[in-house]
Amino acid sequence: MIARVVVDISSQEVDKIFDYSIPSDLRLSKGDRVLVPFGAQRLEGFCIDIVEQSERQNLKPIISKLDDFTCVKPEMLELMQYMKDDMFIRYCDSLRLFLPPKLRGGKVKELTRLFVELARDYHEAVEALSSRATAQRQVVESLKYGGKFLSEINDEFGASAVNALIKAGIVVKKNKQLSRTPFGEIVGQKKQVVLSDDQRRALETIEHTDKTTILLHGVTGSGKTMVYIESISRALREGKSCIMLVPEIALTPQMLKNFRAYFGDTVAMIHSGLSDGERFDEWKKLHDGQAKIVVGARSAIFAPVENVGLIIIDEEHDGSYVSDSNPRYKTIDIAQFRAKYNGAKIILGSATPSLESYKLATEGKYQLVKMTTRISAHGMPQIKIVDMSQEIIGGNDGIFSVQLRKALVETIARGEQAMIFLNRRGHSSFVMCRKCGYVAKCEDCDVSLTYHSADNLLKCHYCGKRYRMLDRCPSCGSDQIKYGKVGTQRVVEEIKKMLPDVSVLRMDNETTTTKTAYLDILSAFEAQKAQILVGTQMIAKGHDFGNVTLVGILDADISLYNSEYRSAERTYQLVTQIAGRAGRSEKAGRVFLQTYSPNHYVYRFAVDGDYEGFIAKEINIRKSTQFPPFSTIVRVLMSGEDEDKVIQLAKGVYGDMQKLYKERQDDFLYMRAMKSPVARIQNKYRYQIIARIKRQNEKEIIKSIYKTAGDNTVKNTSIFVEVDPKAMN
Repeated sequence: MIARVVVDISSQEVDKIFDYSIPSDLRLSKGDRVLVPFGAQRLEGFCIDIVEQSERQNLKPIISKLDDFTCVKPEMLELMQYMKDDMFIRYCDSLRLFLPPKLRGGKVKELTRLFVELARDYHEAVEALSSRATAQRQVVESLKYGGKFLSEINDEFGASAVNALIKAGIVVKKNKQLSRTPFGEIVGQKKQVVLSDDQRRALETIEHTDKTTILLHGVTGSGKTMVYIESISRALREGKSCIMLVPEIALTPQMLKNFRAYFGDTVAMIHSGLSDGERFDEWKKLHDGQAKIVVGARSAIFAPVENVGLIIIDEEHDGSYVSDSNPRYKTIDIAQFRAKYNGAKIILGSATPSLESYKLATEGKYQLVKMTTRISAHGMPQIKIVDMSQEIIGGNDGIFSVQLRKALVETIARGEQAMIFLNRRGHSSFVMCRKCGYVAKCEDCDVSLTYHSADNLLKCHYCGKRYRMLDRCPSCGSDQIKYGKVGTQRVVEEIKKMLPDVSVLRMDNETTTTKTAYLDILSAFEAQKAQILVGTQMIAKGHDFGNVTLVGILDADISLYNSEYRSAERTYQLVTQIAGRAGRSEKAGRVFLQTYSPNHYVYRFAVDGDYEGFIAKEINIRKSTQFPPFSTIVRVLMSGEDEDKVIQLAKGVYGDMQKLYKERQDDFLYMRAMKSPVARIQNKYRYQIIARIKRQNEKEIIKSIYKTAGDNTVKNTSIFVEVDPKAMN
């Protein structure tokens, strides 16, 4: 028999399937990890198929099987082929996504400890012992109702007594697996919940619709989590397994807490913040069927669960569901493959669905389910827009407006809590006039220009056009030109000056470096050990703190003018999500939104809670500018440590793409080669080709671009193709 093997090397040159003979004494299955000879090396690989014959002669034999279980299940082998055919992802790169990282190389295994138990009936064991063997009798008595770890028994009764019992066959010694359970102490309290009318209608629609994908559009605080839990309960009763995805690692322990309260040990968690051992054990529980529900961030979509009945993607609009590093994929594409394979349903949940998802729902391709009312008695919080230009005119040049300062003092005096959100994204900074709110934009693309300090230039990340840096505002003549960002640490310092006796917690990338940091900060705030929580995007969604009545949004304009065509949509989503943290229980909530563009349509729609109005306007803008979903953006990104080689690669790719452009000119809206906006990362130079393609024959053209990228290779360089990238940095 012949094994068809993918070697575990992420390289275009060896992205092939190799044939090996199977030794007669080796029991091998599809999906096993194997050790194979490869040239002069011995490499790990994956057996993806077993056939009777090969076209090749003199095949080398497989050296060994690496695990005592089959790692990659049949569904995942099908998914691997789909990712190869439709996403042009190398075999090896997709297979690596399916496994715990340290399983490769044998760097992590099951954790076991020696365990002893009685080898025969208790009474028989006692009768077999001499009346003088006091210590041995004590050991048997200790094991009467079940086994114990060998180290504990030795410490209590001495190793000689235990060894004598083992030698006599009265006690047996064996390895017992220990489960490294992440956040094992987290178990929520199961609540008796009376479902609202919105929740009942949503559940009925989800159960009876014939559509695979359901868009659950529920305002913040409408009870979407309870709909998820009830939907999972129904799937479990049918013997199915479920995948529950959240966008931020910070939300995973909170969701895990809720799910363990209802589903106990059938829940496992997968995300990159776990230790290697924890990640392996959770993966193995799912692989072996001991756990039926996986909770996790994006990578949990590849969990090795079988017979999937339901996939839930919470906060489906979030950009973290798109992988922007190798291998590049969209979580929704993987979910739809798995749903089709298993006959499962997908629930996309959000208070602010992505424009693409909402368009598909209103066109009837997804089932649209709306939940329009909050569970709490107070409804949605009031959003107050604060014009920071007027604050400057009035002499206030600080981070906090007069109104937000006053509201903070009042909130703390009442014994309530506040959340201060710092709207900070990415590497770039836009350029704005603080007096009149003017923002520098590209004349051709109508997106914000990004300031590049190294060149002292303004650049467009979509067409590469360059502009001179502003000294004065071209609109009002002011020299109050603003760029750069304010950090969370400075915000905390300002609060301490204002309220020196108040406890403040900070949640950002710097304060959440340890595994339990997310949980520690959120638990402390929930227990009201601090009155104010300052944070970035990781505090904006999903959290439910009943005593929070005030939310302050500092510098809302950073996401509004971040050089993305999605900037208005992202800002509406962020404002709505963070505003939704206020007033979720018995007390009403207030939100202060600080901006230099108080009349921008995004903020007007956000204040009114008019999602449909915002989306209608945004669709019209996208249609007129021919940005997605009315076109497809393709970015070919090339990088390497030798800039000359990267330029050589870029020229080769661009030359081939120009031929395609000339052949299919009517299908292209735009194509250009340029340096990447972030020209160097980790000592690697970066160049890119941007193409915007009409939505008609785009799949055929994208396939040609992938082929062009695959055909052009220069040693020690890498090349990736991104379709509708989430960021252009």
